[in-house]
Amino acid sequence: MLLVLSGIVNAEQAPLLTLQSAVDIAVQDNPSLAQIQARSEALAAIPSQLGSLPDPVISFNALNLPVDTFNLGQENMTQMQGGISQAFPFFGKLALREEAATYQAEAATHDVTEARFRLLRDVKKAWWALFYLERALEIIIVNQDLLRQFVKIASTKYEVGEGLQQDVLLAQLELSKLLDSEIVLTGAIAKSKAQLNALLDLPANRKINIPKQIAENLPVLQSESALFVQAESYRALLASRRETIHAAQSRLALAEKDFYPDFKVGAYYGGRADTLSGKERADFLSLKLSMTVPIFAASKQSKAVDQRHSELMQQRYALQDQWNNVRVEISTAYSDFQQTKNQALLFKSGIIPQARQTVASMLAGYQVNKVDFLNLVRSQITLYNYETQYWKALTQANQALAQLTAVVGKEEIYE
Repeated sequence: MLLVLSGIVNAEQAPLLTLQSAVDIAVQDNPSLAQIQARSEALAAIPSQLGSLPDPVISFNALNLPVDTFNLGQENMTQMQGGISQAFPFFGKLALREEAATYQAEAATHDVTEARFRLLRDVKKAWWALFYLERALEIIIVNQDLLRQFVKIASTKYEVGEGLQQDVLLAQLELSKLLDSEIVLTGAIAKSKAQLNALLDLPANRKINIPKQIAENLPVLQSESALFVQAESYRALLASRRETIHAAQSRLALAEKDFYPDFKVGAYYGGRADTLSGKERADFLSLKLSMTVPIFAASKQSKAVDQRHSELMQQRYALQDQWNNVRVEISTAYSDFQQTKNQALLFKSGIIPQARQTVASMLAGYQVNKVDFLNLVRSQITLYNYETQYWKALTQANQALAQLTAVVGKEEIYE
């Protein structure tokens, strides 16, 4: 069933926005996705920073200056000193810090993929919602024209004494109801266009022109259990959770390393001036080694290990909880798709053709006074409802399909 009517949607000269073109625009221009991408790039720059040694420290000192004269040659221990020192974390700490940051950056990369699938889902759902509203509006316009014809027929029969005035009034009432539905749908279309424009990073009032004809066939999906297997391998959200667990494991290992001391080494050269009598004095070389002493391990390092262990368990529980939610989402979307697909097929192949035959038969019967006007109007309204329900079922099936690809994390989910 294809409705090809012109002049229903006031799109003026707006370019045709297919579902694929809407998806392409969103992926390229959506600011929310760009924000998450920028965050991923920022996190990717962290690991090398954390894996590098602290910057060395260069120092310049004046030692043992006599404050009475400030003469550099007065005292033997007076010297002008320059030196360099370098801190060295205990072996393995830098690698663990870099490792944890790398896992976190990988998680952020998966977050970008997850956000992309969510964006595609939202765009597809918004596009299909707009498609349904415009088809429903077209059906209303068609039925308004038909009811106007009914009013004309009923009026003609009433004028020649073969009909009832209540038939005319009934047709006018049903026509008024359709006019009210048109007003409601027109407002809903404007809201739906604004929502779709926002996803495409376009002005909310930008005109949208979507196709009136589409391929109405719906695919055959893989089995529900096969989709579970696909999601476990491809769902970016689960992959992000796994990387977060790895990062938590690295942080736990790093906390355990904090029981060991960090070191700092330095070398300093002290130059001494000649004595007041002109005698030369040897310069000094000083070497320095220092280390941290974890004497507060019970209240500091041990508590840090407990903290990191709890964080690791939290991430593991979060992954399991997320996996349970993913399976529920797959089952729900799978059921919704199968249900609405079957409904769409039933409306298209059975109910609507039968309803059309009923309307045609009743119209012919009414014109020869074998069918009352009330049943004729009811049959036409019933056909209108069935046609609307068909497009709604088709739309919901495609929206469920968009939801399913997002929760599985893969587009290729068909047999």
